[in-house]
Amino acid sequence: MGINQLIEKFVSRLGKHQNFALDEQLTGRDRLFLSRQMGGWALRGFWRRLWFKQAKGLVLIGAKVQIRYPHYLQVGKNFIVEDGAEIMALSQEGIICGDNVTIGAYASIKPTSYYGRNLGVGLRIGDHSNIGRYSYIGCSGRITIGNNVMMGPRVGLFAENHRFTDTERLMREQGVEREPIRIEDDCWLASSSTILAGVTIGQGAIVAAGSVVTQDVAPYSIVAGSPAKLIRSRLNAEKGPA
Repeated sequence: MGINQLIEKFVSRLGKHQNFALDEQLTGRDRLFLSRQMGGWALRGFWRRLWFKQAKGLVLIGAKVQIRYPHYLQVGKNFIVEDGAEIMALSQEGIICGDNVTIGAYASIKPTSYYGRNLGVGLRIGDHSNIGRYSYIGCSGRITIGNNVMMGPRVGLFAENHRFTDTERLMREQGVEREPIRIEDDCWLASSSTILAGVTIGQGAIVAAGSVVTQDVAPYSIVAGSPAKLIRSRLNAEKGPA
């Protein structure tokens, strides 16, 4: 079996591309580099999964990945963490990922501070979902991400807000309030969108690039803007409010 067939079989095995085939424009040198990269990811995954609370299948870990408190991390089959990502797993409920989950390069998952103060709740991600490159998941309040959720780069989820009502005190001294975030199945959070505490994104909804979502989004809606407003429903062609 040649390099092409080995790589194609390996990627198909991940469950993300069942009929995966390499681009014909790739040179032999490209293919050799790709096989070396994937082999390195597999070796790191084989070693580091030993410290996870649970790992049901293949684990691939890129270069310079930081996983703190890995005994709070549970993953399903085909778990991928790309280069430079950070997972702070210390939390009340842990970090739980389903099958075929990818954490994009330089993404950060942080339920708790580095110093162990005010333990956060944690994160649950369903099957076939991803965290986009350079995204920030602040899961000090509970964050639940469903199945088949697509996330672009630089998306922010913040399940905590600072209190600021007392003008006689510094805001940093007033503490925080935590509210859960829920992203239901088959949603698309486009690049640089922000989801704030207490929000539910309904099944099949789309959040446009750069949007700031402060209220619940109905299933199969398309929202955009800051604050995000309804553009239209995917179920019909009617436009929402301007």
